[in-house]
Order: sequence, then structure tokens, then C-alpha cells
Amino acid sequence: MNDDLKIYYDNMNKPWGQLFYKIVWKQLDKINSTKILDYGSGFGITANHFAEENHVTAIEPNARMVKMRVCEHLYNQIIGSTEQLKQLPDNFFDFVLCHNVLEYIKNQEEVFKELCRVVKPNGKISIVKYNHFGRIMQKVVFENNIYEAVSLFDGNSLEVLNFGHDNYYTIDDITQWLNNTDVSIEKKYGVGTFFVLQQNNKIKYDKTWMEKMFMVEMKASDIDEYKNIAFFNHIVLTKEYV
Repeated sequence: MNDDLKIYYDNMNKPWGQLFYKIVWKQLDKINSTKILDYGSGFGITANHFAEENHVTAIEPNARMVKMRVCEHLYNQIIGSTEQLKQLPDNFFDFVLCHNVLEYIKNQEEVFKELCRVVKPNGKISIVKYNHFGRIMQKVVFENNIYEAVSLFDGNSLEVLNFGHDNYYTIDDITQWLNNTDVSIEKKYGVGTFFVLQQNNKIKYDKTWMEKMFMVEMKASDIDEYKNIAFFNHIVLTKEYV
């Protein structure tokens, strides 16, 4: 595992990584006894979490990440990307998860349409993406990286650890991709309105702080003003019956 990948892996297991997952999973509420696809499963943290009570299929192109994956609960891990996704049957999964993935691929619309194809009628798709304004806030306040903040304002992409340059997309893009599908946006949440701006990393290891921050984040996650400046947006979509 190279140094960049190790940094990313370590961050996912630190309090701020744990808080991110806790918020997103809570926004999805209780899921059990369903078929789930986790596309772009990374280190398998989400796949492993939901595999405790569900049948999970995970697809990830990075073999090194798969080698380091969390696998306390049994799930079907596939190494691959778009071609493997295309081999999955129509209307098969109750839930499709795609968290922080589309930023790093060029064929975004093609993959999105495939996710819509494999989800069942009345099933749901969960997409987590960077929020442009939230990233600028984080660059200025947390990192004090004015250069990259200005670059983001100017519409440029950024280099992200181990993943190359991100291909930023908006919720308007998702709305356009929904044309000629039976899928619609059900809900939009914010994730990381406050905790990503806290510069004191030491306090993040305090259990009381974590509990209180989770409570605040959950309250803010469904308020439009906070959604607009959160570091991530979580979009939940539903496939209609036809």
C-alpha cells in the first residue's frame, strides 16, 4: 500500500471518518434483509456495515484497496468497474450505494444510468458527492489554503489523494442525467457542515464531543441553508413503478 493510500485508509478510521459514516448511515435509516450494491466500495467500510443484516455486492476497481478491505461480515466483493456493473441484472437491488465515487470517473452519466438500471422499482439510490461551496469553506477555514480555495472559485479541479483530479459535478447534472429514467430525487442532505471545519483534531477523540457533534450535524443536515455549505451532499433517489 503506497503512502497516499495509507493516509486515506487511516483517515477513514479516525474520528472524523467514523463521524462521516455514522451520519450517512443514519440518513439511510435502518436497512435489513435487502439486496445492496455498493459501487466503488473502497476499503469496504460501508459494504461491511450493511452486510451484517443484508446481502451485499461490492464493486471496486482498486485491487490494493480491496486487499485492505474490512470484511467482518460476509459480502460478495468484485474487482472491477463499469464493465462489471453492466453485467449485473436489471431491477435487481433494493439499495444502490455510490459514495464519493463519481468525482473520480469520466463516464459519470453512463455509470449513473447503470445504477438506475440495476435498482428495483421502489428501490433507492444513495449518492454522496463533494459540495463545491463546502469544499471552499473547508479549504479556507480548516486548511487555510487560500490558493486552492481561489482555484475552486475559478472552476478548477483539485488533486485528491490517490485518486487524481476530481471531475466535479452538481445536483443539476444529476437532474439532467435523470432524463428518460424512472428515477427521481427524493431527498437531499448535508454531511459535514461543522466537524470538517474544526481545527482541533485532539478534541475529536473525545467521545462526548463526538456524540454532541453527531447530534448537531444531524439537525443541520436537513436544513437548506446548511445543506448548501456542507462539505458533502447526500442525495437519495427513488425508482418509480412503471
